[in-house]
Amino acid sequence: MKKYTYSAKRMDNKENWCVIDAADQVLGRLASQVAYRIRGKHSPLFTPHVDMGDWVVVINADKIRLTGNKLTDKTYYRHSGYVGSVKSNTAGELLEKKPEQVLKQAVRGMLPKNRLGRKLNKKLFVYAGDQHPHAAQKPEPVQI
Repeated sequence: MKKYTYSAKRMDNKENWCVIDAADQVLGRLASQVAYRIRGKHSPLFTPHVDMGDWVVVINADKIRLTGNKLTDKTYYRHSGYVGSVKSNTAGELLEKKPEQVLKQAVRGMLPKNRLGRKLNKKLFVYAGDQHPHAAQKPEPVQI
C-alpha cells in the first residue's frame, strides 16, 4: 500500500493573528522568528507553495537592538531608477526616522522572492509604539 504526503490547501489554514513585542530584541533574530511565523513553518501542515502563515503585528519597533557597530556601519540603499539617484541611510538614522522600515526590510529579505513572498509580506504590520489598531482581530501575544 502506497502512502502519500498530504499537500495542504489554502482553505486548510486557520489564519491566526499574533502580537510580538520587539522591545530589547535583536533585529536579525526577531526578523527570522517573524518570517518563520508568517511563512507558516510553525504549522504541522506547512506546505512550501501555499500561504499557511499567520498575520503578525509587531509593536515597539523603535526599541529594537542592533549588535556591534551596525548602528553606524550598516547602510540601507534605495534607488529611484534614475541615473545618479542612489540614496543611503545608516541603520541608526533609519531607526530614528522610520523604525518600522528596519524590521520590515529584514523580514522581507527572509521571505521567498516570488508572488507568494509578496503576498506573505502583506501579512506583517509593524508599529513603533506599543499601540496597534488590530484589537478587533483578537491577536494572541507570542513570546520570542
